[in-house]
Parts: sequence; C-alpha cells; structure tokens
Amino acid sequence: MSLSTQAARAFRGTHTEGRSPEELRELVSHVGAELELAPAEHIIEWAVATFGDRFCLTSSMGDAVLAHLASKVAPGVDVVFLDTGYHFAETIGTRDAVEATLPVNLITISPTQSVAEQDAEHGPELFRTDPDRCCALRKVAPLADALAGYDAWATGLRRAETHNRVIAPVIGWDARKGKVKVSPLARWSDEQVERYVVEHGVLVNPLVHDGYPSIGCWPCTRRVAPGDDPRSGRWAGTSKTECGIHA
Repeated sequence: MSLSTQAARAFRGTHTEGRSPEELRELVSHVGAELELAPAEHIIEWAVATFGDRFCLTSSMGDAVLAHLASKVAPGVDVVFLDTGYHFAETIGTRDAVEATLPVNLITISPTQSVAEQDAEHGPELFRTDPDRCCALRKVAPLADALAGYDAWATGLRRAETHNRVIAPVIGWDARKGKVKVSPLARWSDEQVERYVVEHGVLVNPLVHDGYPSIGCWPCTRRVAPGDDPRSGRWAGTSKTECGIHA
C-alpha cells in the first residue's frame, strides 16, 4: 500500500481527539526539520496521516494548486474558504469551480457581521479608515473560529511571494492559533507553480491573468505592473503588507 493510500484511508476513517498545545509543539519540534526538504505531496501525506479529520487546508482561491495536491492524497479533505463579503466575483467563481471539479469538502465561512452590520457599528468603509481592524474582523477572527476543531491547517504560503515570508517553515507552530501550520508549497518558486498548473490543468483565478498576481478583497487590491512586486497591489498606498492571518 502506498503512503498516499494509507494517508487517504487514515483521513477518511480517523476521528482523532484534539491534542494539547504542548503535544502539538513537541510534534513540530521533531518533524519540522525532517520534512523541510520533502516534496509537497509527502508533506500533505504526513499531515493527513498524523491528524486525520482534524486537518484542513485554507484557500483564498488565487489558484487551486494546494487543493489539487491535497485532493490527490486525501479525497474529501476539508478546504476552508473565508468569504469576507468583499471578494471579487472572479474569486467566488473560482471557489465554486473548485467545489464542482475537485474531490474536496469545501467549507465557506463568513464573519459574524455582514458588511452592512459592520458599517453600522464601525462606520462605512472600515477597510479605508482602519484596514487593520477590518482585516481583524473579516479575516483573522472568523478563521480562528473556523479552525477551532482542527489541530493542523495547511496554507498555500510560499517564501517567494514576499520578503516577509522567507522564514516560513514547512511545518511550524502557530502560537496565536495553537495549531500546527503546514506550508507544503513554502519552497516552491513561481516557475514551479506555473509548471504544476500547466501540467495538471489546475484552476486559476482569472484575475491572475488580468494583472492581479496577489488577490485579496476588491477594495484593497489593485493591478500590478509587469515586473513589480506581486504583492504591491495589496493595500496599495499604505504600509500594510499582511492581513494578520500569517502574523
């Protein structure tokens, strides 16, 4: 039996009890260095075999590379998508296409307040007057709530995306969330991502080909000129570079 088959069976059939933060941190300290140079598929295999149904992945639907990889290892894996209420229509369309074409369990979560309710309490266009607060309310808090039932989560974080992410470990400890944070694509270059997309026919958000290499909420995302930093279109004109999820 292949490791991927074992991992898939473990994922479908295991309903593990949550481990304590101490146990999870200890696990990270033992396997982090061991898996640092492992292929992305092997990293996901380890995660689903280790955490069973207390493992999920998150996707902002810039592309479906991570979801595609995980669905090959563990069909039915939970894919968590955070609908901030401010997404481009193309992003929602990509989410729907992923759900329709990949063997994953797509879970859409939303903030506790609608955009209208947030406007009523905090004033209109909070994304403009206090973008950190807006991200905290519409991204950071709802994702933390959604991850409460998991011991580990996988992200599409890549070191090549920004200087702030250079030190992102493949297997790390997210102290703020009390979870193991898995970044199977951390070492992938832009060329590797593009090659995987072409070879496997992976879904890509149409905005990527329209000058948006990094896609967030529509009020805070701008097109990027060819050759510029791919993330320079996020919170353009401000010093803000991250929403806080990966802080």
